[in-house]
Amino acid sequence: MSDRKIPLAAVIGSPIAHSRSPALHGYWLRRYGLAGYYVPMDVSQDDLADVIRAMPKMGFVGANVTIPHKEKVLALADLVTDRAALIGAANTLIFRKDGKIHADNTDGYGFTENLRTGAENWAPKAGPAAVFGAGGAARAVLASLLDIGVTEVRLSNRTRARADALQQEFGARIKVFDWVQAGNMLEGAMTVVNASSLGMVGKPEFRVPLDALSPKAVVTDLVYTPLETAFLAHAKEAGCSVVDGLGMLIYQAAPAFERWFGVRPEVDDEVRRVVLAA
Repeated sequence: MSDRKIPLAAVIGSPIAHSRSPALHGYWLRRYGLAGYYVPMDVSQDDLADVIRAMPKMGFVGANVTIPHKEKVLALADLVTDRAALIGAANTLIFRKDGKIHADNTDGYGFTENLRTGAENWAPKAGPAAVFGAGGAARAVLASLLDIGVTEVRLSNRTRARADALQQEFGARIKVFDWVQAGNMLEGAMTVVNASSLGMVGKPEFRVPLDALSPKAVVTDLVYTPLETAFLAHAKEAGCSVVDGLGMLIYQAAPAFERWFGVRPEVDDEVRRVVLAA
């Protein structure tokens, strides 16, 4: 019998039963014939620190972190990557062999890679970007857009104070619009992003007027339930290139999987099929 430990990984959140990450990582483990398991863990905020510190002793090599823990785990990490520090949240933890907890954020990578592969005509420096929402997902979007050289990012949120706080944090290239004027952000915008939960199954509809959309714009919705939101359907009717949010989920998972299990997984149509069926 082998005494080699089987590596474990998890996704931590609350609630977590809806997560499609176990299906995604489980598929990759089977596809590449790797030993390992990836499990969902519903962890309360009160228990988070105790659980994170116990996981390496239980055989875990890492974890994904989702709502509501992405910001809190930064304080539990021994090492934080520059991009996680900039975003102010972590979605990936690596439990190192020396006992240190390494926190990273791959959401920005997932966002940009999804657009690069999903819209061949995407030219992020061609004009301003417009972003709806100011939560954790929006932080990753803003950081990645600024990092790749977008000169102006227009931002609007239903609660303006949250957008103003992000402008203070990310700098002068962020231009904040009142929610009642959010439709005006679209004038000349070349990249348009719904980083809010509006339009998701069980959430309110996205009701910002989209009449000013340019047909040259690339439009993406981070929501992937439903896969084609009303936001994306309207953009498609306007002649825009549209990219659904499922690819971001998949692409952000790939670098974490590689760190934990040692293989860089391929993102293809079969992966999308598996995740959609979960």
